[in-house]
Amino acid sequence: MKKIEAIIREEKLDCVKKALEKESYFGMTVSEVSGRGRQKGISLLWRAGEYVVDLIPKIKIELVVLDEDVDKILDIIANNARTGEVGDGKIFVMPVSGILRIRTGDRDENAI
Repeated sequence: MKKIEAIIREEKLDCVKKALEKESYFGMTVSEVSGRGRQKGISLLWRAGEYVVDLIPKIKIELVVLDEDVDKILDIIANNARTGEVGDGKIFVMPVSGILRIRTGDRDENAI
């Protein structure tokens, strides 16, 4: 099993979520986060002058999936989150050593 964490643009959430649902991947956790990468933030012009925003609002999507589903999910997220501009985000894949569904006691693959 793997945990996938995708950091994407806020405006791409609905597109990514619908694409995952279309392929029957419904379970996910979505969080509002902020951060920066190579873009180092953005500069905005206001009446009073230039204002630098160095932590950009983003969305983090977390999913735990079977090993055989990882490549398919990475493609779905990347293809639906991509704008081609700096700041599209990143996807991280990590091993999961175990899962326990609290309500039923199901473990591992049965708990996904």
